[in-house]
Amino acid sequence: MSDQPAASLSRVRAALQRADYTVAAVRDLLGPVAGGALSRDEIVPALRATAGGSPLETLVRLFWLQVPVPGDAPPVDELADDLVAAGLVERSGGEVRALLRVEPVESVSGAGHVGHVVSDLRIRPGSGGRPAPEHVVGAGGASAGLARLVVHRAVDNALDLGTGCGVQALHLADPAVRPAPRAITATDVNPRALRLAAMSFALSGLDGVDLREGPLLEPVRGRRFDLVVSNPPFVIAPDAGPRFTYRESGLPGDEFCRRLVAEVPGVLTEDGRCQLLANWLHVDGTPWQERVGAWVEASGCDAWVVQRDVQDPAEYVELWLRDSCEAGTPEYRERYDAWLDHFERQRVTGIGFGWITLRNAGREQPVVRVEELRHAVQEPVGGYVDGILDGLAAAREFSTACGRQDVRLRTALGVVQEQIGPPGAEDPERIVLRQTGRLRRAAGVGTVEAGLAGVCDGTLPLGPLLAAIAQLTGLDPDQVRAHAAAVLPELIADGFFEVVPPA
Repeated sequence: MSDQPAASLSRVRAALQRADYTVAAVRDLLGPVAGGALSRDEIVPALRATAGGSPLETLVRLFWLQVPVPGDAPPVDELADDLVAAGLVERSGGEVRALLRVEPVESVSGAGHVGHVVSDLRIRPGSGGRPAPEHVVGAGGASAGLARLVVHRAVDNALDLGTGCGVQALHLADPAVRPAPRAITATDVNPRALRLAAMSFALSGLDGVDLREGPLLEPVRGRRFDLVVSNPPFVIAPDAGPRFTYRESGLPGDEFCRRLVAEVPGVLTEDGRCQLLANWLHVDGTPWQERVGAWVEASGCDAWVVQRDVQDPAEYVELWLRDSCEAGTPEYRERYDAWLDHFERQRVTGIGFGWITLRNAGREQPVVRVEELRHAVQEPVGGYVDGILDGLAAAREFSTACGRQDVRLRTALGVVQEQIGPPGAEDPERIVLRQTGRLRRAAGVGTVEAGLAGVCDGTLPLGPLLAAIAQLTGLDPDQVRAHAAAVLPELIADGFFEVVPPA
């Protein structure tokens, strides 16, 4: 970036700050009605809500709603030369039009503003426009979901693989979540994405990001990172037809995600983590858990895989044809048909979407969990994702030790007990332990587990507690111990109980 655009971007950044061009301020300005309409790609209510001519309203109209604004509207009147020099706008008569989209990003912690990202203009359905193959998308639901997943821990070196507009790098540097890494590297196969990411960093005051061009891990071979995050081009598309760099890798099926999982341990430090979003195929005759489980088991890392959504082939094709604004075009039916043919040849019954977290714990036998969670969970997941992996490891250790009696357990915070049965009945028909936070799991339990949940605070070993429960219930002590050894590993893995480390 030359000195003149850098100086111009610095002045633009200052103007964005003065106008309070933040997500919170824009949300307040639009209100729920206009904001809701905008989420449905309807801008008329938002245009009505931003007609007052204030600096914030002008910036929202110019960069968020993407409509021309008068050249004498503040802050454009004093900023036009810098906006043009930076390549963000063009002049047309007495108006200024955006050439790129500039949008604010808020912290996943809820603690405020992170920065601004620069991307190509959003193409709204029905506009007649189509994205270019090298189109760079802005911040969206997927990028926000990944940012909420990323672990909240201090790291020294971080890699944003497939940075796009740079939004994940901004989240990595968010001081409300973690101390800023000493070094952030951002890679992308798309040179245009790297240019726009550099502008994002300049507008956000994020200095020193190492930008590198290339596919997969090629740009960083020989280096090690404490944390790798990636919102990769995971869309599964047929070989023929238009291809968009931001969403499609060119590799067949879900091979890109499999290869990333296989190769990323080679760039992780000891105890380093990789967290990414992915699509995977549901293939007739092979459970998806086996396919994706084989990916992560081959990595040699502790792994937690969560399927958050599944679409049938038709839903999936419709989603991505809408994404590329191909719905309603003359080619739509042909593209739709070809995509379904592609899936049919591969015996695809569905496409899963979810999270993959890897931790390079250096275990001879890593812990792996592959599961489906379709319900709402506590956000951000990054605040407790390490605890999930720790619980899996503790559960296996407890199980391997045959439920040793000297271990100390505590009931996890936020666990409540529900008893179900007829009113006035002496004994409940069913007892349920439920998590009010984190993954919000529920588990049907028996008298022994319910009793433990009421008394486990980490101060006494398991053995005496089980003996007391046996005495109170009149059950055989050996049966109580055997039952606890059988059921506690799963309850520990699910986060209902935590193993207290030795003092």
